[in-house]
Amino acid sequence: MEKVRSRTSYHHGDLPAALIDATFALIEENGVHGFSVAEAARRTGVSISAPYRHFADREELLAACAIAACEELQRRFGEALAQRQSPADQLSAVAAAYVRFAAERRPMFESLYGAGLDKSRHPQLADAGAAVLMPVAEVARKLAPGGGGEAAGILVVALTSLAQGYATMLLEGSFGEPPAAVDLACERVAAATAALLRGRSLLF
Repeated sequence: MEKVRSRTSYHHGDLPAALIDATFALIEENGVHGFSVAEAARRTGVSISAPYRHFADREELLAACAIAACEELQRRFGEALAQRQSPADQLSAVAAAYVRFAAERRPMFESLYGAGLDKSRHPQLADAGAAVLMPVAEVARKLAPGGGGEAAGILVVALTSLAQGYATMLLEGSFGEPPAAVDLACERVAAATAALLRGRSLLF
């Protein structure tokens, strides 16, 4: 897993980004529930009250971290889609990219799926999550009966559930020790995705 580097100082006007970096570092050390806004402020080198000029509370800071995680995931998905030609291969690559994201950016993964954030309270996070899945859904439409949106949605849910399961198992040590475990889990989830797509007619 790649280390998340935190900043000990920040440039003028960039305090929110510095606090997000510090929060990721704290999540890496103590888990998503093991940090406080005060500790993030100390890591960033500002007063304990300074973060509240940008984030109303701890949950809002976590939501900002989750948005940053969505941006990273969207970038990785874009690269995965661009490296393959057929829709089935593209979706298998996306599943593998998701599992690798969980391993290489675990604090980001935990901010997205372990913080218990209520997306209805954070519309920007909901929008960021939708942006991540939009290109995946477009590919899924090519494999759904008649290219229908509802069928594509069913397929995306199945695919994301599969990838989430493999990512969780990887982080729990089910595939052994990294880095070999990461490659193995990515290979397995790609193969499982391909198998799911071959039998996709059973989903509809």
